[in-house]
Amino acid sequence: MPDLWQEAMDHAVAVARKAGEVVREALQNERKVMCKSTSVDLVTQTDQKVEQLIIASVKEKFPTHSFIGEESVADGQPCVLSENPTWIIDPVDGTTNFVHGYPFIAVCIGFAVEKKLEFGVVYSCIEDKMYAARRGKGAFCNGEPLQVSPQKEINQSIIATEFGSNRDPELVDKIFSNMRKILCLPVHGIRGVGSAALNMCLVAAGCVEAYYEMGIHCWDVAAAAVIVEEAGGVLMDFEGGPMDLMSRRIVAANNQTIAERVIKEIEPFPAVRDDAPLQTKQ
Repeated sequence: MPDLWQEAMDHAVAVARKAGEVVREALQNERKVMCKSTSVDLVTQTDQKVEQLIIASVKEKFPTHSFIGEESVADGQPCVLSENPTWIIDPVDGTTNFVHGYPFIAVCIGFAVEKKLEFGVVYSCIEDKMYAARRGKGAFCNGEPLQVSPQKEINQSIIATEFGSNRDPELVDKIFSNMRKILCLPVHGIRGVGSAALNMCLVAAGCVEAYYEMGIHCWDVAAAAVIVEEAGGVLMDFEGGPMDLMSRRIVAANNQTIAERVIKEIEPFPAVRDDAPLQTKQ
């Protein structure tokens, strides 16, 4: 009996490589920049072109499958995770990096069946690193197995996070307050590459012990979530329970001890869920 999900994953890897070629070519040419919710919430023609390329390719091979794509949702498509096999796509994770030529840009493709993530592919285009994982089959980068850090002491850890695209002063103050509390535990350092997915892949690779963020979207983390878990890591919500893909917040860590220590320091702030009605989104 053919393994349909492996066939889908192989297709995801292949189309991610093609998408990466489009991204690299676009970096050499003029990059037309547009804004979404704010002047720092950016989108480019490359984001849209890559998403269209991925969806068209998948539809041709798997015509009954569903999609959640960042740019499709921005254009008004509903963000619904159904029981149907669903591809969750971030065509250019790290759009601001792309606009500035900062070399951490990823094509992200997650795949869920019956609302459970089955595989994830994160292609770091400039580094030419293909991160991939399938449920129960392990996580790999360019074919080499990934394993999270064995570190259990928070004061021997590096923690990754990001600032997001909301520049409301009160929210920015909360972000800095949370970072200050984490930094003063103390930890070895706080880092961020400008891509949620690549920060999570660094957790999977054992380079950082944890990544946390509020205000991200399901397409930012779906693909990398499988990679973290298959590398031996954990995914949690800020309330201490398991990750909720639609909640727009996540802690990804090498183990439960580190994850819970990060959660203890964080003051969450509200964000509209990805599966909330469109008219209430921010």
